[in-house]
Amino acid sequence: MHNSQSEEINPMDPKRMLVLSLGTGAPKLEEKYNGATASSWGPLEWLLDNGATPLLDIYGHASSDMVDIHVSTLFQSRRCQKNYLRIQDDTLTGDASSVDIATVENLERLEEIGKELLEKPVSRVNLETGKYEELVGEGTNRGALTQFAMLLSHQRKLRQAM
Repeated sequence: MHNSQSEEINPMDPKRMLVLSLGTGAPKLEEKYNGATASSWGPLEWLLDNGATPLLDIYGHASSDMVDIHVSTLFQSRRCQKNYLRIQDDTLTGDASSVDIATVENLERLEEIGKELLEKPVSRVNLETGKYEELVGEGTNRGALTQFAMLLSHQRKLRQAM
């Protein structure tokens, strides 16, 4: 007897997906703020504190981090973590870590950072600590991107042959 339910393909199964996530870079993990200091802040200090923007920093970093942690958790829980590749430099400092400095010098530095990032080892967020850790034996980001491109090309050829 034919059971169509057991043969049904779930298009949302992470094992059938390849997800490439390219980050825009993040500032080096710094402990700029602490609870003791922030507990005495009023509304103005939350918006602007010694040239920093605590509230915007918190929302910006939390949004990016939560997406990465949720997607990583999904793929790792289904034992298909190699189907999710996040390339992110979380060690940026100075102007390179700012999203709104579009000088020629800074844009050239960002291009250089991107090229350097290709040669860095593949890393993945540690779900316990929230920090990126090198995946020993996984090669470089360049190699991982090449592998992703090959898999995508193969999938396209399979679909065209149908």
